[in-house]
Amino acid sequence: MMRHLRHVALTGVLSLLVSATLIVAASPQKADKGAKDQEPADPKRPKITLKAQPLISMAPARVVLTAELVGGDNDFEDFYCPAVEWEWGDGTKSESATDCAPYEPGKSEIKRRFTVEHVFRTGRPNGYRVTVHLKRRDKSVGAATVNIQVRPGLRDGFPE
Repeated sequence: MMRHLRHVALTGVLSLLVSATLIVAASPQKADKGAKDQEPADPKRPKITLKAQPLISMAPARVVLTAELVGGDNDFEDFYCPAVEWEWGDGTKSESATDCAPYEPGKSEIKRRFTVEHVFRTGRPNGYRVTVHLKRRDKSVGAATVNIQVRPGLRDGFPE
């Protein structure tokens, strides 16, 4: 039994390494293709990015997600005091909002970082596609996506 578990664990680790290599290799190509189709960006508008740590893990997986606004103006109105909606890739969502003072050009500063922790309880063959939306008045003003690979854990699919 122990030999079988070691073999399964080693196979899972090798699978994770191959997946990580494929994700890293594929990511720049997707980004380049999308960049060609877009119009030139407004230099005043911050760019939203989304990172997950870890990108690859075994269930149950505790993942920290960080959305960050990079560049642009510190008082960019569309990103002032947004509601933050997280789509977890499994059909569920969560949203948070804060109460802010009225926007004042040149005085109001945008929040640059939004961090949340989420637990993915089960593994999925195609992983989870997590999306963050920054919203104003129920309208998405910015979004970013990250793919997370969660492999089945010891409790998933093994005979006892």
